[in-house]
Amino acid sequence: MRRAAGLAGLLTALLAFTACGATIGGPGSTDHAISDGHLPVVAASALPAQAQTVLEEIEDGGPFEYPGKDGSTFGNYEHLLPKEPYGYYKEYTVDTLGASTRGARRIIAGRDGELYYTGDHYESFERIRP
Repeated sequence: MRRAAGLAGLLTALLAFTACGATIGGPGSTDHAISDGHLPVVAASALPAQAQTVLEEIEDGGPFEYPGKDGSTFGNYEHLLPKEPYGYYKEYTVDTLGASTRGARRIIAGRDGELYYTGDHYESFERIRP
């Protein structure tokens, strides 16, 4: 009897957790809001100014500072973003002031319009909320 009550409690908690993850994207979100509900969400307006500029460039279709790199396929080899077919994600460089290289900051864009930010070269991601 105690085991059945424990399982019922676990099922209730799991359903509540799933419901929370499903609403993280808010109105108008894609199915990806459910599958990447484990990622923190950041407002676009809270990103560094350089990232906001890149978001505008993505929306406008460029031009980009690194044309050979920006818009290239992001492989998601770290498996931190929702699993999608190769070629689904594109990456864009977010300028890092004072860096002698492209730096560690990127925006990843999914084919369905979802956007992610990493400030640590793919070690972690945040879902960008417009």
